[in-house]
Amino acid sequence: MYVCFEIVTFLLAFNFYDLVLTQDSSCCHHAEELSPCWEACDQLATIKSESRLKHLLQRLPSYCPESMNELWICINSTLPGSSRKSDGWVGLGCCELAISAECRRDCKQASSKTDITRVCKKDTEKPLHSCITKNEMGSLCCSYAGRHTNCRDYCQAIFRTDSSPTVSQIKAVKEYCQSISPELIGCVGNYTKSYPIRSPIDSLYCCDRADEPHCQVACRRILRTMTTEHEIMEGLIDECGSQPLPQDPLWQCFLGSAHPPTKSEMETSPTAKMDGAKLHCCYKANTSLCRDMCQEISTNWGTQTWQEFDQMCEYSPVEKPLVTCLADVREPCQLGCKDLGYCTNFNNRPTELFRSCNVQSDQGAMNDIKLWSNGTIKMPFMNIPVLDIRKCRPEMWKAVACALQIKPCYSKSRGSVICKSDCVDILTQCGDRRRFYEGQTAERICEILSPIDDPERCIPLERYLTPSNLGNIIDEVIHPCNPNPCPSNQLCEVNRKGCQPGQDCLPYFCVPGCKLGEASEFLVHVDARIQVPMRNGHAGCFEVCTCGQSGRLDNCAEMPCIDTSKTCVVGGQRKNHGSSFRVDCHPCSCFAGETICSTRQCLSAESSDEDRRLFTGLPCGCPDRFVPVCARNGRTYPSACVARCMDFKDDQFVFGHCRSSDPCSPSPCQRNQRCIANRRVCLTDMADYPCPQFECVGRPSGCDKSHVDPACDTDNVEHPNLCQLLLMSKTLSYMGHCQDACKRARPVCGHNGETYNTVCEAYSDRVAVDYQGRCHAVGAVAEFASDSGCDMIPCPALSTPGCIPVTPPGACCPLCAGMLQILWNKEQMKVFAKLNSKQPVTVHDILRILRLHISVPQCDIFGYLSIDSEIVILIVPVDQQPTPLQIEACSMEAEKIDSLINYGSPTLVSHVPLSAFLTSDVSISTIRSTGYPSSSASSLPIVLCLALGLVLILVPSIAEA
Repeated sequence: MYVCFEIVTFLLAFNFYDLVLTQDSSCCHHAEELSPCWEACDQLATIKSESRLKHLLQRLPSYCPESMNELWICINSTLPGSSRKSDGWVGLGCCELAISAECRRDCKQASSKTDITRVCKKDTEKPLHSCITKNEMGSLCCSYAGRHTNCRDYCQAIFRTDSSPTVSQIKAVKEYCQSISPELIGCVGNYTKSYPIRSPIDSLYCCDRADEPHCQVACRRILRTMTTEHEIMEGLIDECGSQPLPQDPLWQCFLGSAHPPTKSEMETSPTAKMDGAKLHCCYKANTSLCRDMCQEISTNWGTQTWQEFDQMCEYSPVEKPLVTCLADVREPCQLGCKDLGYCTNFNNRPTELFRSCNVQSDQGAMNDIKLWSNGTIKMPFMNIPVLDIRKCRPEMWKAVACALQIKPCYSKSRGSVICKSDCVDILTQCGDRRRFYEGQTAERICEILSPIDDPERCIPLERYLTPSNLGNIIDEVIHPCNPNPCPSNQLCEVNRKGCQPGQDCLPYFCVPGCKLGEASEFLVHVDARIQVPMRNGHAGCFEVCTCGQSGRLDNCAEMPCIDTSKTCVVGGQRKNHGSSFRVDCHPCSCFAGETICSTRQCLSAESSDEDRRLFTGLPCGCPDRFVPVCARNGRTYPSACVARCMDFKDDQFVFGHCRSSDPCSPSPCQRNQRCIANRRVCLTDMADYPCPQFECVGRPSGCDKSHVDPACDTDNVEHPNLCQLLLMSKTLSYMGHCQDACKRARPVCGHNGETYNTVCEAYSDRVAVDYQGRCHAVGAVAEFASDSGCDMIPCPALSTPGCIPVTPPGACCPLCAGMLQILWNKEQMKVFAKLNSKQPVTVHDILRILRLHISVPQCDIFGYLSIDSEIVILIVPVDQQPTPLQIEACSMEAEKIDSLINYGSPTLVSHVPLSAFLTSDVSISTIRSTGYPSSSASSLPIVLCLALGLVLILVPSIAEA
């Protein structure tokens, strides 16, 4: 959590009024050349308020750097009892954090940590014990500085505060200690990882601890409006009139920021002081040791186990799922890399995935080369002696350093490991075998560091030995959110709405978010519903929380625990919970002992010619006649046979398209309400949770005119938002700007088998277009299907010549896109609906969340429920004539999401209802020709157009479903 002030820990043991009397103002002449420091120092002898004096002392290191040795020696020499600081008892400065007077007394008299444990129990004196642990960690880390005074002083400054180390403090340690002691840098780095940069709103829940209601209100206002620690502290003292003492409940909440919560804290704030995103990963550990260490790190972020965890688990082959998951949380794979000054061969790669393409990693690679030039590559568990890398294959070493820092990701393995053959090659030529340990060889070293040699699962260095060949056409694909332009407490979201007429706007929005726990750096959107592991450490036990307006997860509700110990037996083999596999053509997953498979129709290689002739590729072998029925889940099925095959009874569907009936006729709403059609396809069991196709809304008396979300009525008149449209008593045609091409009805058939009056309606419904005209045929949902009614469909030309297209299940026409077919858990969807006030889970819910994960504005997402109950996602270029680079970008976006699903990455599957995803199959479009010719598409406005060239949608996009 964000702490509003820093504490010079050894000052806390002294009486502040004594300090005023004994402080020699002559010390301040040491600060004459630094005006802010001199002014702060001079105030020490004049301030009469104890609380303000304490605050100034706490902030003094911010004004007067610890490099001002003469000043600090002078100040320290005037402090009563300062001579005790050298007695070796690192916990002395923590004693004032003790809550009970008896514990404070024993702490001050103790000569070691063990002397106070009898009276100062860990469970009741957590702030004290955590402070002592932190000081011990500081003694260990800073001891690596040896006789280098500046390095040691800057190191100690990190551990002399009870708040998050500041950016400037961390930067100073790196600057002064990088060349002196890599061990110190690593030790401090492991500590500061537990203290991410924080926002004031992370402390909002502390305001509830204030006794006075007016203080609670003032506290929330201050944390939301003020930014600097000084402003916040002054404001709290003025408004609440209380001293910042650890015994006060309000201040104890701030002071205890680095400590595990009490039982009452867990009950009121179940996700505080933990990292829920990383805790998701802990259950992927294959050894109890790494699982326990991961849980300790993720639930008690004041403990210092990062270094040990890295040594024990980071390079363990059996812990690859755990390590990859943690990497996803720390540094999610993102498309695009540019603007690097040292690792220039990684620039101009807009369709490749990287974890850490930024200036810091670029500088880190350069620093690595400098360190390696000393003749030794230091790893967490081994040192590798090398020859002079400035002479022995320097370009290869540069590629290694840059690859390990920039971290390319690949679809089948998102771990940042160079390929084994490259590792063996470079160590064979440049390893200093005279200094190898006995029995050590290049092959054995690489077997530990880089055991993989599949170029789809490791980083092939050859790719980065030369610059990208894309040249100046990279603007065809942009990445507005990479690097992240938003503050640390906000998420970056691609701007798909465009600009208002006559206004300029950015290609992204910064929107509020919540962290998955106090120690987490992973953010989710406000109002998002998130599945978070329970703190009790039991695998399979989760709660679903909502990201509230306060910036914290709240309204948590426990889910039924899942028995992850149960296995599935498939073909005589035992499958663990969460594992995915195939049975014939079916993708399957084992979930708590239950084998869940798709209902795809299979045709084996042994099938007879007659079997192949009769095979339609439709569920239950249904004939390919198109006689549509509307089921009560809101989905149109091509025939009653298919609907029955999907377990609908005859009284649960009616003949005709779902969109052909008016759900508001007769009106199901009360007299003072208006019925609005709200067509949706539900993924929950209709017997338990109905799927209404309408919404009853009150007749608005006024609307927020500043809220811009355009809506087009049936008269082709545009309104700023839906409320304004309803206020004018108009009927909604589609969401988005009115388009001239959609003034008249020109029916199109969507991939979901629905006929839409215009392409605008289809896109507004997040459905891509299959072909022009009304739906009158159904395509196969399996391979090797026989001829069908699609043979008579005139399909549009592909949007890009040379594109190898995909054909969505049940569709007739191919298109250039990336496609996912997702298997999901119906029982989990039912649980999520129950926890969400029995509201059904819909396909639109899925698309709305997944759309936030598409980082390239030149691609957009569409989807539907297939007739055999898989969720089909299409990631499609939005330009009318997309370039090969844009098609590749959309395919890479599909592969990125596919990997996140199949690896169970919490960056995706912690979101409800995406948590119910089991496994995914991906199909992508590629371009037959090689190379990317220069294109003028980079100057085009973003448009929304699929394989059909039906309509040019000028910015902004049609649909904001």
